[in-house]
Amino acid sequence: MGEESRANEQTAPTFPQEVIDEYAPYDMDLTSFFSAGNLGTRMGLVVTEASADRVVATMPVEGNTQPYGLLHGGASAVLAETLGSIGAMLHGGRNKVAVGVDLNCTHHRAVRDGVVTGVATPIHRGRSTATYEIVITDERDKRVCTARLTCLLQSGDGTSFIPTKEA
Repeated sequence: MGEESRANEQTAPTFPQEVIDEYAPYDMDLTSFFSAGNLGTRMGLVVTEASADRVVATMPVEGNTQPYGLLHGGASAVLAETLGSIGAMLHGGRNKVAVGVDLNCTHHRAVRDGVVTGVATPIHRGRSTATYEIVITDERDKRVCTARLTCLLQSGDGTSFIPTKEA
């Protein structure tokens, strides 16, 4: 197994069995579908755990700073929206598509280096909306940012967005 394969294997998020079972008939790549996407990849965001109850990811501070050398507030917002959206998608299931409609972030302290960790947990999970609180902490477990994301859960064939595994 090559180094790249091992790295991808080590960073693949864990999914609950019910999520794996729900999407199994579609032969899809869960890791890609419930990921940070292109923007998150450029920012070094790595999703490590994903369920409707809890979504966790890390992001390096380096490369995501503003001109004063501090973690950019927009980077925290990207981390927060990514985690809340993944949670909302997992809550909505394959027949719903989650679309962020409100995001707010309160920045508590500056971070200059290291890695931050975001943890999203549900505040409300309904039929048409889902709201998640996202807490971002530094390596000393100090709260850096608190965010709240509300997603609209649109009905439709969510499977049309599902990436399939490459042969």
